[in-house]
Amino acid sequence: MSSVLRTDPPTALPAAVPRACADTAAGMPSGSAVGVHLEGVGRRFGDHVVLDGVDLDVAPGEVVALLGPSGCGKSTLLRAVAGLDGVDSGRVLLDGEPVRDHDPRCAIAFQEPRLLPWRSLTGNVALGLPRGTPRAAGAQRVAELLDVVGLSGFAGHRPRSVSGGMAQRAALARALARRPGVLVLDEPFAALDALTRLTMQDLLLDVLATTPTTVLLVTHDVDEALHLADRVVVLGRSQERDGAGVVRTTAVDLAHPRDRGDAHLASLRAELLELLGVPRA
Repeated sequence: MSSVLRTDPPTALPAAVPRACADTAAGMPSGSAVGVHLEGVGRRFGDHVVLDGVDLDVAPGEVVALLGPSGCGKSTLLRAVAGLDGVDSGRVLLDGEPVRDHDPRCAIAFQEPRLLPWRSLTGNVALGLPRGTPRAAGAQRVAELLDVVGLSGFAGHRPRSVSGGMAQRAALARALARRPGVLVLDEPFAALDALTRLTMQDLLLDVLATTPTTVLLVTHDVDEALHLADRVVVLGRSQERDGAGVVRTTAVDLAHPRDRGDAHLASLRAELLELLGVPRA
């Protein structure tokens, strides 16, 4: 029995953008990168202290990668920045204003694409549009993003008919649809094979060149952090704290595109790995 690949029309958009992913009229994003300020941030779950006294400033348009051992609170910190979770102490500010619940100034992409299987890639990307976006403007924005991430030819395809890398590209486009001031990325390429992962890293840099935003990226891959970030921030525990805090900040003073074999990057890689408990050979 033969199977037929069903696709939706490439420009098909929902009649109205769902409220679940929408901004309020007062919270419509400006489309410009915003700064992030963390001051004395602490978070605990019961008796377990996850974060303790985290201080961090991220400039508008800066790409900052967060490294650290599993369980040190990297994802917890991202959720606080995006307004998906609160903090028990300290402050989280975006552009000088307190973060709000499900803050419309932020967009987030996870390790899994989390696409709706019954929608086309066009329909999934459209879910990221702010509420009230005119139909024609929304269609144009979605088409532009699909082109930027190299999916124009697959706009009508559903998630099951594209590769994992293509699905993750669609998820990235969805996150950018609202023109966020801060893009929060929680290990977005961890589930991809090695070659696709390298391609996606370069694609992200290309996308950021056309859609400027502030980026906070969680990764366990030191090479990925050094390839993408302007600064690498290592979280960890110390005798001075009950929970994790910032133990080191490393500036990566190299312009993009970067040579993955650069000697300076190799030196930084060795230092960061040693800090993370991997001794030099």
